[in-house]
Amino acid sequence: MSNNKETTVLVLTLLITLGLVGGGIWWFSRGFNLNSEQISSNQASSSQNTKAVENFVKVQNVPAGLFSYGGSTTWAPIRKEVDPAIQIVWPNFRLRYTDPTSGAPGSGTGIKMLLNNQLAFSQSSRPLKDEEYQQAVQRGFTLKEIPVAIDGIAIAVHPDLKVPGLTITQLKDIYTGKLTNWNQFGGSNLQITPYSRRQEEGGTIEFFVENILGGEDFGRNVKFISTTTEALRKVADNVGSIYYASAPEVVPQCTVKTLPVGRQAEELFPPYQEPFVPLSQCPNQRNQLNFEAFQSGEYPITRRLLVIVKENGQEDEQAGLTYANLLLTNQGQELINQSGFVRIR
Repeated sequence: MSNNKETTVLVLTLLITLGLVGGGIWWFSRGFNLNSEQISSNQASSSQNTKAVENFVKVQNVPAGLFSYGGSTTWAPIRKEVDPAIQIVWPNFRLRYTDPTSGAPGSGTGIKMLLNNQLAFSQSSRPLKDEEYQQAVQRGFTLKEIPVAIDGIAIAVHPDLKVPGLTITQLKDIYTGKLTNWNQFGGSNLQITPYSRRQEEGGTIEFFVENILGGEDFGRNVKFISTTTEALRKVADNVGSIYYASAPEVVPQCTVKTLPVGRQAEELFPPYQEPFVPLSQCPNQRNQLNFEAFQSGEYPITRRLLVIVKENGQEDEQAGLTYANLLLTNQGQELINQSGFVRIR
């Protein structure tokens, strides 16, 4: 009798054990299938997120209305390419570039107009300053800068000037008035005539002063002009002159040439694709931008172009974020590339 009971207990124990093991296997298999389904779902979602930034159509939360923006003159080629394309896809997201009521347009004036609630967002070719952040906080909101492209600053000289290139230090010495003759660089006995726009007139000049001159003042030898167009005319007429501006504005020109620049004299990198196209072949064939050197950082004077967004929880903020998101799509980056700047993605 005792043996029968023991046998019954053993059989029941075995059945229970098999049941638990079988149930565990079923739950594990079910869990594995659920995890697999979740992984597949996540992968699909990730794929959709990738596709979501491919073109303008996929950008979400695009506000409707008329939004004024302003700022950097460097951005002009981008505006020309991008804005019409945005209007085709999002006709209710209407954009209007607005000049300042006084003073020249530029990064600084655009940020000032944004702080004074004259713009929904602004475009800048230089980073925000501490005082601009502080002014925003005093007005009850914050400012955010979103990088969307890379730009290089090119050095323009007369086509007949025989100088192989310049280092950053030499460029600084020219614009602070320490070096005044091209024979100090192995060139001809020619007085150097440096041209520049005034510091308060644009982000390019502010960037140049901060990053090339190290915050020092321009030398007394610097001649100030109001526009890049005027400056390039001056350089084309004067063999000893020099000017700096956004590379897309200068490199393809037919009347001036651009110089290689480097941190060291032994390592000079051109802002144009080599070999240099003789200006005699222009405009049928123009020099093209050295995108690789700008993107790698080998060319030493590069900067990021920024959308400045007003973080106030209102439509202005949404408009600025939307504009930046549109530019960061693959379509936007391709249009930026077509306008002569380097895509950041």
